[in-house]
Amino acid sequence: METLPKPAGQVKLTVTPVSGLADQPVHIRVTGLHPTQLVMFKASLKDERGNLFQSRAVYRANSAGEVDLEQDPSLGGDYAGVHPMGLFWSLKPEKTFLRLIKRDVMNRPFQVTLGLYDSASFLDDSRQPRASQIVERWFSCPGMQRVPISEGRLRGALFLPPGEGPFPGVIDLFGGIGGLVEFRASLLATHGFAVLALAYFAYDDLPKYPMEFDLEYFEEAANFLLAHSKVQKPGIGVLSASKGTEFGLAMASYLKQVVATICVNGPVTISTIPLRYKDLVMKPFGVPAEGVHVHPTGGLIFRHHETNLQEEQNQQRALPVEKAQGHILFIIGENDECVNSRRHAEYAVDRLKRHGKNNGRILLYPGAGHLLEPPYGPLCFASWNLSFPSPLVWGGDTILHAAAQEHSWGEIQKFFRQHLVLSRSQL
Repeated sequence: METLPKPAGQVKLTVTPVSGLADQPVHIRVTGLHPTQLVMFKASLKDERGNLFQSRAVYRANSAGEVDLEQDPSLGGDYAGVHPMGLFWSLKPEKTFLRLIKRDVMNRPFQVTLGLYDSASFLDDSRQPRASQIVERWFSCPGMQRVPISEGRLRGALFLPPGEGPFPGVIDLFGGIGGLVEFRASLLATHGFAVLALAYFAYDDLPKYPMEFDLEYFEEAANFLLAHSKVQKPGIGVLSASKGTEFGLAMASYLKQVVATICVNGPVTISTIPLRYKDLVMKPFGVPAEGVHVHPTGGLIFRHHETNLQEEQNQQRALPVEKAQGHILFIIGENDECVNSRRHAEYAVDRLKRHGKNNGRILLYPGAGHLLEPPYGPLCFASWNLSFPSPLVWGGDTILHAAAQEHSWGEIQKFFRQHLVLSRSQL
């Protein structure tokens, strides 16, 4: 056991800010340590269902007895190197296959407890920390409104920023998780967007296992958002991920109201369940058993399921992105183990170009997985999904995925600001 000289001053752990938005970085600094002392930081968080997430990292104090996470490297633990927010994005669930999701986005923040421990207590969780601090991570800001939506058959929640507006309008679509997922919509609304988090199955009176999806439901949502007095005209944006990109691309292709669409790691085809739009029925591609691999953890990997998009019959069944009048941004994690999303995005952009259009763009992120979400949230490598009896593997390298989330979140906001403040034009 290491014996340390008594530090010259009182150990002080400073976190700035101690309360802020979940996509806001914090500055973590310690003073009063013994020069060159080894210490361990430990972060812990419990979600609203009591599930525990934890991370650890080892640091060495400088000659002044200080550690500053903005410039000092972690020597080991859940990450290594200089990563000021590493304790947040390296959080791991105590139970396997859990995904960290904020459910009450308005009333309670996530509380992350940061503790500083002597090196002698690295493996002894019964030791008390030398210093600790609770950090609040909010998904809403003062003056923001959450309006439950239950109008006709529409189900969701509308988030309105403080102020009179009008604000650029965005519909937020998650994937096969089902239900109503609000944390991305509420966080985007803190940056000046009116965002409708739209449920489309397994929520309220919506079918848990739909036999067919109806694009007119999403059209109703677009019309509802545009009709709101605080939403800027003449068009809206769509932020879609995973299964939701099928509907995001379909909206871009068929609905004139949609002028800016973001697709995060999803297919350009309809999968599993048919999509209807008036008299048109878009048939899904099935997933043959031989296209599914099993990860050593027991999770399912769907990446290797290949639909040959170059075959003429398959091209006819792919979504007609060339009909899109607005701009489309594909955000792609190259370590996506659920969908070969890069191949789908490249097909879509090539198809646009073949029709003389240049309104599609791809952002590639090496090492990033399927679940690219707002920054500083932890990587979810695999988790349960409502639509499958086994966990799904999403993939991703922890450090590279974190960098992708931070960069792409800024690009999402820039894209919508660029294309939602302009009138729709023919492309």
